[in-house]
Amino acid sequence: MFHACDSNFGGIVSVTESIFPYLPHEDSVSVHFWQATRKRELHIQFCEKCEIFQWYPRAICISCGLSSISWRKVSGRAHIDSWSEVHRAPQDGFVPPYVISRVLLEEKILFLTRLVGEAAIAPQCDSPVTLTWQELSDGRALPVFE
Repeated sequence: MFHACDSNFGGIVSVTESIFPYLPHEDSVSVHFWQATRKRELHIQFCEKCEIFQWYPRAICISCGLSSISWRKVSGRAHIDSWSEVHRAPQDGFVPPYVISRVLLEEKILFLTRLVGEAAIAPQCDSPVTLTWQELSDGRALPVFE
């Protein structure tokens, strides 16, 4: 079931909280992002030449192709852009149902994430959500929204 921000979509969901079943891969491009999560900060790449944010992490700017990339801490405030309730886990370790969402960060960045708490019980498009963290066993954390 997929829900886009359109009056024809919506609904009530039930949610179970679960622990993330594996550690995400950290590479030379994403290392800054993952290190920032240890401080519970959400950092997004920013091209100094184009003056635009880009997500997901890449070695070069998706607009100009240069490597003038820095990282900026973002607010953690967002609105739900679309969402989907997952009833069938993609692999062992994920406990359905859970809600995956694309949120629009205040800085105008689309970010794929998971909704937790009240936001996951009855998600509504355009509803405000805020950043929180799902702990990982190695000290990093996954950015999720509530």
